[in-house]
Amino acid sequence: MHTPSGTRGNVATELLKTMRPKQWAKQVFILAALVFDGKLLEPHYVARALLAVVVFCLVSGAVYAMNDLADIEKDRSHPRKRNRPLASGRLSSAAARAAVVALLALSLAGAYALGTPFLAVTAIYFLVNLAYSFLLKAHVILDLLSIATGFVLRVAAGVVVVDVARFSPWLYVCTTLLALFIAISKRRHEVVLLAENAGSHRATLDDYTVPLLDQYSMVVTSTTLMAYSLYTFSAPNLPDNHAMMLTIPFVIYGLFRYMYLVQVRGMGGAPEDIALRDRPLIVCVSLWALAVALVLYGFD
Repeated sequence: MHTPSGTRGNVATELLKTMRPKQWAKQVFILAALVFDGKLLEPHYVARALLAVVVFCLVSGAVYAMNDLADIEKDRSHPRKRNRPLASGRLSSAAARAAVVALLALSLAGAYALGTPFLAVTAIYFLVNLAYSFLLKAHVILDLLSIATGFVLRVAAGVVVVDVARFSPWLYVCTTLLALFIAISKRRHEVVLLAENAGSHRATLDDYTVPLLDQYSMVVTSTTLMAYSLYTFSAPNLPDNHAMMLTIPFVIYGLFRYMYLVQVRGMGGAPEDIALRDRPLIVCVSLWALAVALVLYGFD
């Protein structure tokens, strides 16, 4: 249902909603290099990393607006997405297009200020998401891999912006697997929620089944635990006492808790809501972060 155009203040509010502020939590992956390269206590690099986070918030906001522009009609058939500003008519397409141009200009200017390597990663991130919005999300498996690529590029952005000399390849592997785990869980939620109408919302949902996605999830979960475990005792920049292995139980609990929420509680459609609202998961992630900080910065 379309609504009349709102005032300028309302337009700004709806634009902000379209930019998905809750999903900006994903930019935390940019800070991985800052933390794991031991530069968390260096103000210069902290400032650069935080500016990189702002840049990715802007460019991801442009991507979400573009995605909603491309999916207006499909979103109107979705029980939750039909309430988005563009699909509901609370925000005009013209305003959204203007916002995309402005956000891209600001994000690219900020990226340029942080250096050519970061600008290149930012541009690649935008192009990958552009390809996802208009092509890749219509292809089975490629849609999942493109989502994972976005997370890996966030980590790469953090690496170049804080001048990391040695960044363990295991962290790239873990990021890829964790992103796949989240993407698979989201697809499972959509298949269950939309049932026989899934294909009308997104063609690829007709090709996914719950048993298939559960198998994907089991494979990815097992591989994630293996990759993270290998990282904890093989990465060159970790303490020689292998204390990082003490963080493995938090990763196990976090993955299992997320699977429980998706498969038993029927969640998973909005990963950012799970990350920000489920108290056991919040406690787990907080304890993991504290343990990592103690291991990396408390054993000098």
